[in-house]
Amino acid sequence: MNKPYKICSRCIMDSSAKDIIFDSQGICNYCSEYLERSEHILNKDPDQRCHELETFLAKVKRSGRDKKYDCVIGVSGGVDSSWALVQAVKQGLRPLAVHMDNGWDSELAQRNIANLVRRLDIDLYTHVINWVEYRNLMQAFFDADVVDVELLHDNAMLAMNYQQAANHGVKFILGGTNQVTEGMNMPKEWAWFKLDKQNIKSIGRNFGNNRLLTFPSIGTLGYIYYEFFRKIRWISFLDYFDYNKFSAIETLKHEFDYQPYTFKHYESIFTRFYQGYILPNKFHVDKRRVHLGTLVVSGQMTREQAMLEVGKDLYPLERALEEDKVYFTKKMGWTVQQLQAYINRAPKHHMSYPSERFLWDWFVKLYKTFKLGRSKPS
Repeated sequence: MNKPYKICSRCIMDSSAKDIIFDSQGICNYCSEYLERSEHILNKDPDQRCHELETFLAKVKRSGRDKKYDCVIGVSGGVDSSWALVQAVKQGLRPLAVHMDNGWDSELAQRNIANLVRRLDIDLYTHVINWVEYRNLMQAFFDADVVDVELLHDNAMLAMNYQQAANHGVKFILGGTNQVTEGMNMPKEWAWFKLDKQNIKSIGRNFGNNRLLTFPSIGTLGYIYYEFFRKIRWISFLDYFDYNKFSAIETLKHEFDYQPYTFKHYESIFTRFYQGYILPNKFHVDKRRVHLGTLVVSGQMTREQAMLEVGKDLYPLERALEEDKVYFTKKMGWTVQQLQAYINRAPKHHMSYPSERFLWDWFVKLYKTFKLGRSKPS
C-alpha cells in the first residue's frame, strides 16, 4: 500500500524519497540530518572562518613550493567548480584546472570554461574519453536499467583529479563540493556509490564485454592509495568561504562573461536530459528537491521560492525537450521507440550486479574503529 503524499514543512523534500521520516512538526529527516552535520560550517564565526582559510592556504602554498602547481581543481563549467577556481586564484594559489570530456559538454559549458581559464591565466588539462568506449559503457548502464548512469562521469572525474594530482606531485584537490549548495544527502535509491569501480566494470562486461581503456576509473583501493599512501587530500574548498551561490553567479557573469544554466548540473547535455526526462519518467525522481531543499535550509532561498522552482517544468519549452530527445537518440544510435522501451522497463538496483560497496563500508568501519581507538586515553 502506497504511503499518502507528504512534504517537509521546512525544506521541500517529500515522500518521493522512500526512506523519508517526518517528526511531529512535519520536518523531515533529510534537512534535520543536514543541519546537524553542517551547522558548524553554515554558522561559523567570520573570524574563525578567516583564520581557518589563512591556515589552509598557507599549508597548500607550502606543499606546492618549487612545483608548477600547488593544487588541482576539477572544472565542469558549473557554478560551484567555477567559483572554487576563481577563489583559488584570488587567494594566490596556482591551480591546474582539470576537465573530463565525455562527449556531452554543452557549447555553453565549453565557453564558460574557456572564458575562466583565459581570464584567470591558468593551465587547463582536458582528458577526452574515446566516444565509442564511453557510449558503449553508457549503453551497458541503460541495458542494466540502473538509476545512476552519471556514475560513469562522476567516477571518471574523480579518478582524473587524483591522477593529475599524483602526476604533478600535488597534495590538494580543491573541489567545488560544499555544504551550502549540496550538503543534503541524496536518497539512496536516487543515486549510487561514486567509487564503485567494480559496478562499472561488471555492468560493462555483462552488457557488451566492454573494457576500460581511455576511461579513467577509481575504486575503494585506489582511493585509499591516493588519500592514505600518496597523501593527496580532496578538500571541499568552498566550505572555507561564506559562499553564496547567487552572488557568485552575478560576479561570474560580470567578470567572466559566465552564462548560468537553468538548473544545477545542466552544463552537460546528457545530465540535462537525464535529470529532466529520464529520471522523472523511468525512476520517478526529481533531484531538484534535494538541490533546492539544501538552498532553503542553508538560507540561500526561501521555501516559497523553492516551491515555485520545483513547480516549473524540467523542460520549460517543449521544443527544447524534443531537441534533446533527437540529440540523445542520434548520439546514442537509438530510435525513439528504443528510448520509450527503455523508459517503460522496470528499474533494477545497482546491487543486482557485482559491487564493491561492501568493501567500502568495511574499510569505513575499520577506519572509524581505528580512529576512535587512537583518540581514547591510554
